[in-house]
Amino acid sequence: MNRPRKKDGHLPDCVYLKHGAHWYVKGGKWTRLPKKGLSTLTTALEAYAAIVETPRGGMDKLIDDALDEMRPRIKPNSIKAYELAAKRLKEILAEFAPDQVKGKHVAKLRKAMAKTPGMANQVLSFGKLVFRYALEEEVEDVETNPFVGIRRYKDIPRDRLISADEYMAIYAQAGPRLQVVMDLCRLTGQRITAVLAIRRTDLLPEGIRFPQHKTEAKRTVKWNPELHAVVERAKTLYGNLRALTLIHNRWGKVPAYQTVREQWTKACRAAGVENAHLHDLRAVAATKAEAQGKNATTLLAHTTPQQTRRYLRGREEVLVDGPSFENLLDSPIDSEK
Repeated sequence: MNRPRKKDGHLPDCVYLKHGAHWYVKGGKWTRLPKKGLSTLTTALEAYAAIVETPRGGMDKLIDDALDEMRPRIKPNSIKAYELAAKRLKEILAEFAPDQVKGKHVAKLRKAMAKTPGMANQVLSFGKLVFRYALEEEVEDVETNPFVGIRRYKDIPRDRLISADEYMAIYAQAGPRLQVVMDLCRLTGQRITAVLAIRRTDLLPEGIRFPQHKTEAKRTVKWNPELHAVVERAKTLYGNLRALTLIHNRWGKVPAYQTVREQWTKACRAAGVENAHLHDLRAVAATKAEAQGKNATTLLAHTTPQQTRRYLRGREEVLVDGPSFENLLDSPIDSEK
């Protein structure tokens, strides 16, 4: 704790009056307030405000250093989520130095991302880890974690179920590759990233093998006539060009998730289907499997049924029988005596 001042107590922290001028002292460096002109209390405070409030940059390096430190401890799927959160955090805090980020800035960040609460929560969680790293590594001038105490958005489960008619409308507007991706997602129930990563060596005699990055296990979805047909269509894309992966572009490379999502969004817009996410196809698969008496939890590679419930949608309302009063006159209700 800094010792209380014996003089100039009316001045802000790190500001001193010496030889008739005001000075800002930080890290042993003396900066005159202002650098030129008359150094009155008013001009000094204006110059001081400019120094402490003007963003200086440096968050990019802190974010990259923190992410590099985290990588060995997190799974590949989590790394992708962290990288996306890191990108957003860099965009928002690009001009800030680490010590300039305060709770009020994080609160504004949260409000600005209100329309995408899921992403907002990822950024808030990642930001807290970044500043935890900054404190542990004693990054210069970082004394607190500004993300601590900022509430996350309530995680409201998505209940959107794409209907068969909506699916076909989107399908009609999609290109051949996107149609294959849609069908594979619908028929296997796997994540879009897993579908895009299917390798030729994953096409086994018994079905399609999907490595599970979160559990480091493997899951094989059995063949059926529909799945066979989709895979054969995939093999004919781009004139039978052979590549290591089943889904690829004209250069034999795996298409970027962002590219596929943009194509999906464009097809939805052309079809007039709103509020439909590519990830909703996983819910379509789970809901259909459950309705057919199949194990949706095993299909989605979840460890507990509770995880799967988030994907089960379009449940029918329960019909129940109420009491009948048809013979009320023949069998009156006993009145109180």
